[in-house]
Amino acid sequence: MIRARGVEKRYGRRRALRPLDLDVDPGGFLVVTGANGSGKTTLLRLLAGLAAPTGGRLDVDTERGRLGYLGHEPLLYRDLTALENLDLFGRLYRVPERRERIGMLLERYGLWDVRGERLASYSRGMTQRLALCRALLHEPELLVLDEPFTALDVEGAELLDRQLTELAGTSTVVLTTHDPARVEPLASGLLALA
Repeated sequence: MIRARGVEKRYGRRRALRPLDLDVDPGGFLVVTGANGSGKTTLLRLLAGLAAPTGGRLDVDTERGRLGYLGHEPLLYRDLTALENLDLFGRLYRVPERRERIGMLLERYGLWDVRGERLASYSRGMTQRLALCRALLHEPELLVLDEPFTALDVEGAELLDRQLTELAGTSTVVLTTHDPARVEPLASGLLALA
């Protein structure tokens, strides 16, 4: 699914990602760790096609519409409700039976009761839950998650734990975390960036 050879990223003279080689098979679960500034977010942005490498070769074998991405920003519209946000993304991804899928995700992530409220009224944790729903809505074959446990309360983190367990082995997952022990049982690979 992912093959990288000597992939690196620079912004002018500043190196954001040191050259690295990487292979992730379909259904693989790669956990990426490292200190702040080690290039974790940069690597995920490269994998998601949001940035281009400045060196090396990167092949990601999936269509852009089959990729789910959750970064530091939720990529949601604050003036729309949860339903309106997910309906918009469901249409963009041409999700079959999107209303049922949206309802299932909102119920699973504990947002059903606030589905008609504008995102601007949500807490940071609720926004993170909705961003996870957005990333999962179209059932991506490659899921790229940058610190997905950020801002989640205990219940939200447990919901994400269950979701990742369900996805392990069926979808390809690349996830950054400062707490690798949390997802280590699911991992087929671990990449520590320096």
